[in-house]
Amino acid sequence: MKLATYRNGCRDGRLLVVSRDLTRAVDAAAVAATMQQLVEDWDARAPRLQALYAQLNAGTAAGAFAFEPALCLSPLPRTHQFVDASAFLNHGNIMEQAYDLDVKKTPGIPVLVQRQSDDFWGPCDDYPLVEADHGDFEGEFAVIVDDTPMAASPEICASKIRLVMILNDVSMRAHLFRELQMGFGFINAKPATVFGPVAVTPDELGEGWGADGRIHLDMCVSRNGEAFGHPNGREMDWSFGELLARLALNRNLRAGTILGTGTVSNQAARTVGSACLAERRALEKIERGESVTPFLKLGDRLRFEVFGADGQSIFGAVDHRFVPFHAEA
Repeated sequence: MKLATYRNGCRDGRLLVVSRDLTRAVDAAAVAATMQQLVEDWDARAPRLQALYAQLNAGTAAGAFAFEPALCLSPLPRTHQFVDASAFLNHGNIMEQAYDLDVKKTPGIPVLVQRQSDDFWGPCDDYPLVEADHGDFEGEFAVIVDDTPMAASPEICASKIRLVMILNDVSMRAHLFRELQMGFGFINAKPATVFGPVAVTPDELGEGWGADGRIHLDMCVSRNGEAFGHPNGREMDWSFGELLARLALNRNLRAGTILGTGTVSNQAARTVGSACLAERRALEKIERGESVTPFLKLGDRLRFEVFGADGQSIFGAVDHRFVPFHAEA
């Protein structure tokens, strides 16, 4: 099943069911008005939406209309908790080597960072930058979970995953190293996140949803129309279940919690490219002694997209442009 949230003048938007090929949609209001309402009552409401999804794909859903990603908010426009991981150790290893960083890590325990959850940008919105210096991007996967009990096992945590998304984790590197050294996580280094237009149930990934709890699909990134990288999600050092179990170690996770993977990164980054600008710059520094790829500039356009075995886009695309910020009058 594929779901999206359209703008309707309200903060939580209007929930839609979207066809498998992302061309048609139908209003979900008769079952659930918003995504948050759906995830909080998933077992009762999801089967009805699954039936509507089948009708939509068969061309028999009443009231169907053309789907327009530009009208979308984030699938879950705001939530109670968004946590980002650093689940691809290769990315961190590259950064540490390039910049001689001494990052205190505990073997076997993933890094998890609490993130802003009250304000996400839509997938096709112009993204306003208050500061244009050292802007960066990071392509990631994410999951939305149902209520998950404290101290749940990785297996139980994995069973609570309801939806999968993609995202651009916008980063401001001018603040990042300073905030890392302060030891309390990111604030100014991590402004609002941009999620793809469509959230999907794991079965929509087909064989891309691996039995090992990882996404075996490429994160395809382009900058200003030029391919930047297509690293695969299979090299996560922890599965989604393991990441969620660490997060739930001593707390309950409530329905609507989002967990991101951190930058998708492969050991073959020199061949497949990167999903992160800073990672490419770090590789250049390691190999050439200096970074040559420029940070984001105003007017830059980014696209993040994931394709299934059939070549069709699974989540639609994050496709946005960076523009100057103008304060409201």
